[in-house]
Amino acid sequence: MKKLFPLVTADVALFTIEDHSLRVLLVKRANEPEQGTWALPGGVLDPGKDCSLDDTARRVLSGKTHVDVPFLEQVATFSGAKRDPRGWSLSVLYYALLPRDQVPAVAGEKTEEIKWVEAFTPAVPLGFDHANLLATAHARLRDKVQRAALPLHLLPARFTLTDLQRTCEVILGRPLDKSAFRRRLKDEPGLIELEGEFLRGAQRPAQLYRADDGFRF
Repeated sequence: MKKLFPLVTADVALFTIEDHSLRVLLVKRANEPEQGTWALPGGVLDPGKDCSLDDTARRVLSGKTHVDVPFLEQVATFSGAKRDPRGWSLSVLYYALLPRDQVPAVAGEKTEEIKWVEAFTPAVPLGFDHANLLATAHARLRDKVQRAALPLHLLPARFTLTDLQRTCEVILGRPLDKSAFRRRLKDEPGLIELEGEFLRGAQRPAQLYRADDGFRF
């Protein structure tokens, strides 16, 4: 493929909820530059394959995860002469949300060395300027939930309102008042009650819900 100047890439912060914490997917780079370091999944724009940078981002995620990510959105653009040792570069940052029940499919893929790390405080240093990219994507996600957007794309196909509240709490890093949260959900068009379907356990059965077919975070 003919090299493009400036170097144009798409980088993706893929979030999920696992073990009651917000996690992000990292990949270990197999090639230079930054060989052996951990980074967000990313890839170079290929004009022969990609009609847009959205296509680049989706191609990157398909190659890294082999799952259908239900939500992908642009966050910000980063550029400069010193971001990448290969030269002047421009990266469009995306964030994506993966339901927790699809995490095993990603974790089991052997074509890349990958790991899920805490999004708040990654346990490993990140290559390039990806620590800044991750912080920016995380802030966008937190801000949307703070403004009452519902992160339904992080939940399984069927979930309880308690599941939803706990997901919001994990993203925000603080507890929410249950009564106020339930009032906020009243008449929410994105939530569909599954009539007659309940999660049964030791406590009182909990009503199950799903996201509306046209829901978008």
